[in-house]
Amino acid sequence: MQAKPPKMSDIPAIRPRALDSHKGDYGRALIIAGSEGMTGAAGLAATAALRSGSGLVMLAVPRSVYPIVAGPLACYITKPLPETQEGTIAADAAPALGEILERVNAVGMGPGLSRNSETQKFVLSLVSALEQPAVIDADGLNLLAGNLELLKEARPSLVITPHPGEAATLLGTTVGAVQGDRVGAAVRLNELTGATVVLKGYKSVVTDADKYYENETGNPGMATAGSGDVLLGAIVALIGQGYSPFEAAQLGVYVHGMAGDIARESVGEISMTARDILEALPAAFRRLARGEGEERT
Repeated sequence: MQAKPPKMSDIPAIRPRALDSHKGDYGRALIIAGSEGMTGAAGLAATAALRSGSGLVMLAVPRSVYPIVAGPLACYITKPLPETQEGTIAADAAPALGEILERVNAVGMGPGLSRNSETQKFVLSLVSALEQPAVIDADGLNLLAGNLELLKEARPSLVITPHPGEAATLLGTTVGAVQGDRVGAAVRLNELTGATVVLKGYKSVVTDADKYYENETGNPGMATAGSGDVLLGAIVALIGQGYSPFEAAQLGVYVHGMAGDIARESVGEISMTARDILEALPAAFRRLARGEGEERT
């Protein structure tokens, strides 16, 4: 690819908020996530969307998961969905989202969904019907493997956020091949899907059909379960606030990595958890709002 990655000065600016604004001005996000035994992923993603400025967040989960995720944070709205016997979202759950989908302007799906075949039918049908920009991660990508034409044909703008293993599965190659040419792998995924691609990992790569960016924030402590769920929530929230998919992905990986760097200051790399990254998001956004970058050490 010929283009050079944007410099750090090209990170989108945090937009100031008007004194007379209300929650509807900052996006209404829907997060579709979770399954029995994977409730943390749903809560992390929804809370990250709130911490990243979303005016309103709705979290849709399997019915049996609802009591678990509804209690910890009353700031998001929780929607129980029909479920399978295994506690995953049922194939016929999409109609239950009809009214909600009419109210939101950004969707995130994937964290903790499982690889259940009935849940796969739900994901495939939803992606085909979506009208809103969407971010797809984790099990959402695993369930779409072999059906990438649905992403290419999707009406809204999409962002996909695979780690190297998921990217290898989508491309039908090996992790070693992906890591050997990360920009090339991200570009190929964009060509196959038409989506803005975030290839996560060291120096996460963001690319669409026109440009790419290699992130410089973050540290090895962020290699921990749930970190990607926090990133999904941040990107969904930024899309809901009016950033383009590429801008939201670029700003999302940057502020996510900065939050990890801030968390390292207090807990170090070895003990860092996804919740530490989540709790550092406010400080990261404050630094960005002040125009402060994060020096690498």
